[in-house]
Amino acid sequence: MKLPCRTFFAMSAFAASAMVATGDAAAPRTDTFQAPDGQTVAFTCIKHGSLRIQYGGLEIQVDPVGQGLPPATDYAAFPKADLILVTHEHFDHFDRDAIAALRKDGTEIVVNPAVHGMLGAGRAMANGDRFDWRGGIAIDAVPAYNTTPGHLQFHPKGRDNGYVLTLGGLRVYIAGDTEDIPEMANLSGIDIAFLPCNQPYTMTPEQAASAARTLSPKVLFPYHYGATPVRRVADLLDGSGIDVRIRDYQ
Repeated sequence: MKLPCRTFFAMSAFAASAMVATGDAAAPRTDTFQAPDGQTVAFTCIKHGSLRIQYGGLEIQVDPVGQGLPPATDYAAFPKADLILVTHEHFDHFDRDAIAALRKDGTEIVVNPAVHGMLGAGRAMANGDRFDWRGGIAIDAVPAYNTTPGHLQFHPKGRDNGYVLTLGGLRVYIAGDTEDIPEMANLSGIDIAFLPCNQPYTMTPEQAASAARTLSPKVLFPYHYGATPVRRVADLLDGSGIDVRIRDYQ
């Protein structure tokens, strides 16, 4: 599956964002960027695999988890979501109560087929599916799975999703729970990548750095990292030209 390529916008758009020194976990939790269409895209770190995206007045929540994973998050305090993305059914990614707290009339919920069966709602997307949600916004469901022997049962091939969002021309890869799979080579023009980093469930720092070199994003957010020494990813990518930003996605 080859996703469409585009010309990357000027680096000045990144210079205007919330620039913080690599490895500074105490940095502000929101990073802002300018999309090619001129609109602002803001990413707010919530925790672990949960993040909030704001674009063009729209509220997007990725893998919202409230009370089931510390620190507890009160999603009733957030604005209602226009779009909710769920990568897969594990408790640290799928939370019915968080979805209910964020939901309003017209909320689009995009999930993998397993979560669709459990939730009984939403739009089921399988690996390779594409959904043009609104003008200037596209969602591609991409593979996310384990490859290391002995770990294949955690995230079997074909079940779970990563997502590539195109927001006004800005291409954002949210990998979900995966290792450095060969399909990443098919994801062209990625501007911002969120890559998980915690074996045995996802990637080692070495795998995350290898995946980043394959994707060549302008900005990398290691996330879903638990107790993994995530600063190692930044060290491994020193000199690569990739802006590695460590936020509190433990």
